[in-house]
Parts: sequence; C-alpha cells; structure tokens
Amino acid sequence: MWEYTEKVKELYKNPKNVGEIPDADVVVDVGSIVCGDALTLYLKLEGDKIVDAKFKTFGCGSAIASSSALTEMIKGKTIEEAAKITNKDIVEFLGGLPDQKMHCSVMGQEALEKAIKKIKGHAVEDEHEDEGAIVCQCFGVSENLIRRLINENHLTTVEEVTNYTKAGGACGSCIPKIEDIIKEELAKGSLQKVDSGQKPMSNIKRMQLVEETIENVIRPVLMRDGGDIELVDIDGKKVYVALRGHCAQCVISDVTMKNLVQDKLHEFVENDIEVIEVK
Repeated sequence: MWEYTEKVKELYKNPKNVGEIPDADVVVDVGSIVCGDALTLYLKLEGDKIVDAKFKTFGCGSAIASSSALTEMIKGKTIEEAAKITNKDIVEFLGGLPDQKMHCSVMGQEALEKAIKKIKGHAVEDEHEDEGAIVCQCFGVSENLIRRLINENHLTTVEEVTNYTKAGGACGSCIPKIEDIIKEELAKGSLQKVDSGQKPMSNIKRMQLVEETIENVIRPVLMRDGGDIELVDIDGKKVYVALRGHCAQCVISDVTMKNLVQDKLHEFVENDIEVIEVK
C-alpha cells in the first residue's frame, strides 16, 4: 500500500472533532457514499468566527484524517481566514498524502467552500449551474473543478487529475476529455509538459495491491453486514472474486460488485481492473 505520515495515522486512528453539532449554524454535505467518499461538515459560529467544527466522514483513512485536519485548522478562525485554506494547506497540515489520496484533501476544501457560500447567503442548491459541464459522470466531477485543480496544483497528467478528483478512475470514458482539458491549460503557458500515460505496474505489484485492498478496504465493509469476499484468482488485470456470507444471497450483489469491489480496486490499484464474480 502507500506510506502515510505519522500525522495521518494519528488522525485516522484517533480523529478529532468527529460527530455532529446539534445546534450547528451551518451543515453541508459533499461527495457521495455511492462514489466511495462522503463528508458532512458542521460549523458553529459566533459573529464572523468559527468557534466549533465537527465532521462525519464515510471513506478511507486519508478521508477521515483530512476531514479531522480541516476541522482543526478552521476552529477559531474568521470566515475570511478560513476561506483562504486550500487542499494544499490540508496536505501540509498532515505532513503529506500519497498521490492517490489527494482527492481526500480536495473533498475537505470543497466542503469548506460550500459552507462559506452558505454562510454568505449563496444558494448552494443552485451551485451546479455555475460548476460547468460534468466531465466524469461516474464521480460527478465538473470541467471547472478539473481546470481549477490543474492550475492550483500544477497537474500535468491524467493520472494526477484522477488522484485529485477521481475523474477517469472508473469506466475511463472521460479520459480523452481530461486529456483535452490538460492540453488546453498547457497551451495557456502555465503548465509543464503533459504525459497522459500512466506508469506500467508489474504483475507482482498489482497482485499485492489487489490482495491488500480486498483485505484492508473491501472486506471490513462487507463484514459489517454479515458478508465476506474471497479472492479466487488474478489473471493480469482480471480479478476473480466470490461473495460469501449474506452477500452471496443478496439480490443486489451485482451492485456491490460494481459500486464497492470494482470501484475500490479502481481507486486503490488501477482504473482498468476488471472484476469478475465467481458463483
């Protein structure tokens, strides 16, 4: 798997500010459980100052750590001070994140931006009208968000855009559009040379990541509902698995395969992994 800083490990194992604020002045949601990561942010205000912040996160350890870091960073700050916090600041607070987990810091920044818009009286339910066309239908990632993150974080490859947004990390149909966006931003002169290809992964490394992802990410989710999963075989980028326990008889097992098993292997291993269920 990836190397995590001690700060990330600390805030994952013992996250701060978890929970709800019953009388919160602002509550916002970003992300989607279906897509693998979701964050609810609660803020308590006194005047223009954030006096308390809590969160509830569905996602991996990096998502939890990033959400915890965000709440720690904004407590005690004025609205204008908090508005200056970016995903880079969240990553710096954590001492760094693996490349494949940068989207967790972006989710925190999105939640903060949405909260501040709400505080300022903007109609956040109409935000989608200003976000631009959706490029990645799988994860609901807009063109404007991709362009902004490309320029703010100097992203120059499709792989980097996927790391920061998840766009291109599922079916892959949006990859050509992402390539075009990168080329357009490159043409503006602010970016370096673009390389849309991903570094090849060895079969041994792929097998190791598949096994670790199933054991550490997928299996714990299934076991919470009395289910389990067995890795049957790996043939190149084809992963054969069998659902066990309650999952084996579940009428929506095909949804579990796509929205959990395959999506997590796309996120943690490679975005063109094919999952095949063995009955």
